[in-house]
Amino acid sequence: MSLEVNIHDAQMVILRELLFHPSVGFAKLQKLTDMSSDHFNFHLQKLIELKLVEKLSRGTYTLAPRGKEYANKLDTDNHTVERQPKTTVILVVERKVGKKIEYLFQERLKHPYFGFWGLISGKIRWGETIVQTAERELMEETGLMADFKFAGIYHELAFQKGSNEQLEDKIFFVMYGTNAQGDLKEEFEGGKNSWMSFKDFDVKTNKFKNMDIKIGLVSSAEKFIEKVVEYEKDLF
Repeated sequence: MSLEVNIHDAQMVILRELLFHPSVGFAKLQKLTDMSSDHFNFHLQKLIELKLVEKLSRGTYTLAPRGKEYANKLDTDNHTVERQPKTTVILVVERKVGKKIEYLFQERLKHPYFGFWGLISGKIRWGETIVQTAERELMEETGLMADFKFAGIYHELAFQKGSNEQLEDKIFFVMYGTNAQGDLKEEFEGGKNSWMSFKDFDVKTNKFKNMDIKIGLVSSAEKFIEKVVEYEKDLF
C-alpha cells in the first residue's frame, strides 16, 4: 500500500501523539480530538485498517511499522505531511558513430512538460538500487541494455517564470551508460527516442534546462550541482 494516503485531521492528531510515545490509551487519544467516542473510534479504526496503527493489550495503541515511517514525515507543528523532493535517475547513454558522439534523447509526450526534449529519466522505486533503476528505465522506455555507472548528483528547483510558483523539486542521480545493446524502441506510450549529437539536440525549441551540465557530470571532477531554473510555459 502506498503511503500517499489522505489523512483526516483527527487521524493526523492521533499519529502525532503516537509519534512521541511508545503507546497511548484510547481515552487520552480521544480527548485530544474532542470527538464523541463513536466518531473518534471510526478514525482510529481507519488508521488500523490502513496499517498505520496497531492495538496493544489493555486498550492501548501504538504506531505500526508503516505508521512510524509515515509519521516521521509529519510537520508536527502544522499537522501536515512534509513535501519532499522527487528522487529520480537521469540517463546519459552515449555511443560513438565514427568520430561523432551521440546521446540517447527523448521527446516527452505526456504531461507535464508535454513536447519537451531531454534525457531519459525515471523515479527510483522502493527497494531498488540506483543501477537497477537505470537498467529498468532504459529497458522499459527504449528496449536497450547498457552498462551503467554513477556520474554525479544534480538538484534542480524549477519555477514558473515571472512568478514564485514552484513547479518541481528534483534530485537526479546522473547515470552514465555505455555499450548500449538491443533494438531501439523509437516510440512508446509517453515518448519518442532518438540518438543525436548534443548540437542537434540543442536546436530544439522545447527542451529541458541545463542538459549540458547534466551530461557534463560524466566527465567532471565535480559530482554535485544545484540549480534554480525557470520555465516560461504553463506546464502543470
